[in-house]
Amino acid sequence: MKLEPLGDKVIVRRIEAEATTAGGIVLPESAREKPRQGKVLSVGDGALGASGVRVRPQVAEGDVVLFSPYAGNEVSIDGLPVVILSEREILAIVDPA
Repeated sequence: MKLEPLGDKVIVRRIEAEATTAGGIVLPESAREKPRQGKVLSVGDGALGASGVRVRPQVAEGDVVLFSPYAGNEVSIDGLPVVILSEREILAIVDPA
């Protein structure tokens, strides 16, 4: 199944957090925080501005973004868990450099 986000919506796949601490301690699933980073899979065509003109999204497919762990709505598409967020719920784009 293919999802096409509407308006200012963005579809993100969470990037799994490390299961081991810096000290080498392995964390069980229940002790891990929800990942706060994700890769943008799809972007809507933008929100409608006050003048009725679409505002171009600031994120693009392939960007790695930072968002609140409980932002958006989690759904499963073809067995792949994804998060559908509004663009305003995205806190930052992570620079790979």
